[in-house]
Amino acid sequence: MREGAWPRGALSARLPRWIRRALVLAALLGSGTVLLWSGASGIGEWLMVADALEPAKAVVVLSGRVPFRAMEAASIYREGLAPEVWLTREVVGPEEQALDRLGVPFVRGDASNRAVLERLGVKPEAIRVLAGGVWNTVDEMRLIAAELGRGGGDRVIIVTSKAHSRRVRATWAALVGASPKAIIRYAQEEPYDARRWWRNTRDALDVSREAFGLMNVWAGFPVRPDRSQR
Repeated sequence: MREGAWPRGALSARLPRWIRRALVLAALLGSGTVLLWSGASGIGEWLMVADALEPAKAVVVLSGRVPFRAMEAASIYREGLAPEVWLTREVVGPEEQALDRLGVPFVRGDASNRAVLERLGVKPEAIRVLAGGVWNTVDEMRLIAAELGRGGGDRVIIVTSKAHSRRVRATWAALVGASPKAIIRYAQEEPYDARRWWRNTRDALDVSREAFGLMNVWAGFPVRPDRSQR
C-alpha cells in the first residue's frame, strides 16, 4: 500500500453511522431533485397535444380563454375544414348572478366568442351555440358527442388552450372513445410558456390544475364539481 493512502472503505468506516446515513440520504435527495426538476421542466410541453387536421362536421370552441380559442377556430373554418363553428355556454356563476341583480351588464363568453368569429370572417349563420349549460370539460365532451350523434357526424375538431389540450383528449377518450373521432387542437396565439411555466402564476396554476385534472380522468373521475355553487 502506498504510504499515506487509506485502505478501501477505511474513511467511511471511521465516520459515525449517522453521518454515513446523512450522506447517503443527501445523495438520494439530490438525485431525486434532479429527476423531479427534469420532469417538471418537461411537463409544460407534455401537456400540449395537437392532432392532424381533417375535414369534420364542425369546429368547436370550448368555453374560456377569450379570444384565443375563437381565433384558432376561425382560422380552421377559413381553411374550409368544417362548415360550422359550435360554441359551448358556461352555466351562469354567482358573480354573474350578482351583477344581474345589481343591474350591471356583463358579456357572456359565448357572446364574445361569437363576436370574435364574425370579426374574423365566420358567417353568422355558421355559428351555433350548443343548447345546455356546461360546468366543466366533462360536460362539454358529453354535449359535443350528443350533438354529433343527433347530426350524424363522425368527427369534430375541438379547440382549447395549450395546457388543457391533453386533458381534453383524455376526457374524450374516457367518455366517448374512438368513435366519433375528436381532433384536438390548441390556440396557437394563446400566451403560455411551456418550458418555463413556473415563472408566472397563470402558467403555474394551469399546469397544476391540468396535472390534477388528468389524474382525475385516469382515476375514473372520483372528484366531481360542486354544482351547488352555481
